[in-house]
Amino acid sequence: MTRPFARLRRFRFNLPQRIAAVMLALFLAQGFWLMSRQTLTDRDYQYARCGREMWERPSPLAGYFTSCGNIHDGILAYRAAGLPLTLNLLAERGLDIFRKPEDRVVQTDTAQTPQGAPLSTELSTWELRHQLPYVLLLLRLPFLVAGTVLGGALWWVTRRLYGNLGGYTALALYCFSPPIIKASITPGPEILAALGVYGGIYTCIGVAHAMQGPRRKWRPRIVLLTCLFGAAAAAHIAALPVAALLGFMLMLWIAEGRRSQVLPVMLLASVGAVLLVFACYGFSPDAFSYLFRSASGFVWFSFDPIQRFFSTFSNAGITIAAAAAAVLYLALRRSRYFGNTTPLFCALLCFFLITTGVHATPWLWAVPFLLTFIGGVFADAYEGPRPKLALAAGGAIVLLQAVFCVLSLPGLL
Repeated sequence: MTRPFARLRRFRFNLPQRIAAVMLALFLAQGFWLMSRQTLTDRDYQYARCGREMWERPSPLAGYFTSCGNIHDGILAYRAAGLPLTLNLLAERGLDIFRKPEDRVVQTDTAQTPQGAPLSTELSTWELRHQLPYVLLLLRLPFLVAGTVLGGALWWVTRRLYGNLGGYTALALYCFSPPIIKASITPGPEILAALGVYGGIYTCIGVAHAMQGPRRKWRPRIVLLTCLFGAAAAAHIAALPVAALLGFMLMLWIAEGRRSQVLPVMLLASVGAVLLVFACYGFSPDAFSYLFRSASGFVWFSFDPIQRFFSTFSNAGITIAAAAAAVLYLALRRSRYFGNTTPLFCALLCFFLITTGVHATPWLWAVPFLLTFIGGVFADAYEGPRPKLALAAGGAIVLLQAVFCVLSLPGLL
């Protein structure tokens, strides 16, 4: 049996995976509920129009990459928003051969030139709202998928590090986190950047562990790291230095005896990520260079994001969990190890970041790390001298967060 099929055969969808799948299904249900209560906005039309232009045709405005100008606030979000709409239009064009001429989505104008020659042009009626009633769903679907993938990544990391109970705790808080749900149904770079940063940093840790083994195990992890760094950079250019710097520090910590090879690996992944961003710009040097001539990569530090996050009423369960985890982390020596310290350090750094050039929410990148930290410390408490009390307290906190999250959904009250 070949290696890929052998790996698939080792995959098991047992009870832990089923419980995680149910939690992610609840996450999706909340996302679809919120989408059903939304209407199309000017921001939606901007992402739809400019995203489609990137896939279908160049900008009609000379000197600009799209009619939105030179994109510098996360080109991956525009690509992701426009892709389902472009694919839908291609499907509609294919189905036009089975429709009556007057019902076709793309019709042909048979006007004549002044000299009397026939002039055939395509008149797309796709942009009319009644021609595509599911535009709102298609526009948001890639971001909801990204939020689901981030939840799956969080579950995979926390379960491997802390066991089933730690993974359940982190994933449950994630699935009932209002900021995560809102970012997952909003066209924008936030959830894509969060996925790239979280996945990139933990892939760095995986690469560092693989460097202790044979070189053949390095390659797939380095390729994955390059793709995640590329997703982070294309979502928001400031996410690449954040993920690369944190990943570099953690790799130096882990790769004992291989530290001289850490820098080449990180440079390879970072250069590959920049090339992926260049590809997202259609290999246009002018549009790509504007990304570095703008102020989109400027960041600074502020206490305001962390204050607003923990003072929001709908985050009450996560706030209580974070406070309890911090107390247990300081009080219990067995909780102060690499697996818990890493997400805590990453969360604190991202929570204090703000962008000064373009609007972004780097504090959202911190939420998966915070939930990883909570899951790790709570897992230690579950294995402590009073496991039943710890399980009851953890379950009560998760239930409290779930109640606050569901009550914050519009239309339920």
